[in-house]
Amino acid sequence: MSSLWNDVLPGFWSVWIIVITLGTIVISAWLLFANRKTDKVADAEGNVETTGHAADEIEEYDNPLPRWWFQLYVGTVIFALGYLLLYPGLGNFAGLLGWTQEGQWEAEVARAEERYAPIFEQYQQVPIPALAQDAEAMQVAERLFLNNCAICHGANAQGGYGFPDLTDDAWLYGGTPEAIVTSLTNGRNGLMPAWQQLGEDNIGRLTQYVLSLSGQAEDPQRAEQGEALFASVCAACHAPDGTGNQALGAPNLTDDAWLYRQPGQPLEASIRQTLRNGRNGHMPAQAAYIGEDKVHLVAAYVYGLSRRD
Repeated sequence: MSSLWNDVLPGFWSVWIIVITLGTIVISAWLLFANRKTDKVADAEGNVETTGHAADEIEEYDNPLPRWWFQLYVGTVIFALGYLLLYPGLGNFAGLLGWTQEGQWEAEVARAEERYAPIFEQYQQVPIPALAQDAEAMQVAERLFLNNCAICHGANAQGGYGFPDLTDDAWLYGGTPEAIVTSLTNGRNGLMPAWQQLGEDNIGRLTQYVLSLSGQAEDPQRAEQGEALFASVCAACHAPDGTGNQALGAPNLTDDAWLYRQPGQPLEASIRQTLRNGRNGHMPAQAAYIGEDKVHLVAAYVYGLSRRD
């Protein structure tokens, strides 16, 4: 039954669109011609026929439409019929020209690739550290970054809540050219498990110990109590000293770069939320969107962001 509807409905809606569209044009044109008057009509005494409408004893003459207005309307009808005949728009009818927006887009992309591919190929031969020093190449790279990366990392590349700042040196997966290319090409999937099963007391102790790693503990006694707990549940990813593990994307907890620091909240509250509920970050692979040749250029731009004076 569903297969039958899948076959019938597209044809039905196509006919429906054609009938509604052409019917509207035909009825509008018929109304125009059916009510058309070419001259003023006056009786023997010179009185001109009125529409019957009156306001403040002022009556409205039933005069013919201005010739220019009538001709303009006829022109719009002819234009509409010609457009519908040449271009797609009437249901499944593809138009006599065979034009489609997808085809035009593909043609424009092909022309752009033919024009710019040699430039990107030339850039790809330059090592990323050297390419990051090329001002002209970085202008191109910046436009690529703004079009594809700024929606998450911001136009200034300083990130936001849940999105890494690319202008510092707190790299989750490493800031080497190779690591950046890998992140852009394949994407990243970060996972921080939830530890709510530890209970609120233990989460509080663990929170204070994490704060102590960057010198921000508010309760040294509870921080000391949380050290053993950190060693048993957190050190496997974040390392015993809390400096993180770039192979896993586990952040360094000894600096002051907090990916999930909620604006307007104390840092302690954000850490508690992370420990209690966990985190699940996703960086989409960009190679499929912008092409591998452009990945090299964007990688050079990102590489240079954290190395600006």
